[in-house]
Amino acid sequence: MEYNEQDFLETAGPQTLKQIAKTRELTRKYNRIEHGDTEARAAVLRELFGSIGENVEIDTPFYCDYGKNIFIGNDVIININCTFIDNRLIHIGNRVLIASNVQIYTSGHPVLPQERLVTDWKEKGTTFFRTFAKPVTIEDGVWIGGGAILLPGVTIGKNSVIGAGSVVTHSIPENSVAVGNPCRVIRRI
Repeated sequence: MEYNEQDFLETAGPQTLKQIAKTRELTRKYNRIEHGDTEARAAVLRELFGSIGENVEIDTPFYCDYGKNIFIGNDVIININCTFIDNRLIHIGNRVLIASNVQIYTSGHPVLPQERLVTDWKEKGTTFFRTFAKPVTIEDGVWIGGGAILLPGVTIGKNSVIGAGSVVTHSIPENSVAVGNPCRVIRRI
């Protein structure tokens, strides 16, 4: 993967750690609310996310890092046990189906050790590793199958289907069925 210096994040700063702690509290709270208490669930999600549309169902448990970097459209279902690592923006369009155990990662680490590891991290007051992040976009009408993993920087094009268990390493064009590890288009819709 290619990345620029602006893709790298400060993951141990006080503001970052404060935001993550707040998000952990909100997700814990959300995951404990009775499923039928739709008003309480909606209130937590409005506080957690950057924005959330109408007719959105997010089943529990659900996990994320920041929450505020997640933007969800209308008519969206996110099934149980999904994890969104939202160091950068995650945009989810309208009429999207996300199955159980889907993982969306906006961040990762460089492969080369000299790029990944920081030798003078204690002096700099940071972590011993570097983290990069790129946004993930899921366009309107997409269905993501169970256990799929979306990696940093990918876009899933409008109306596409990602097969269960796929690992999406590159963007998928609209109106496609894509499967596998690495995920690749097998046919057009």
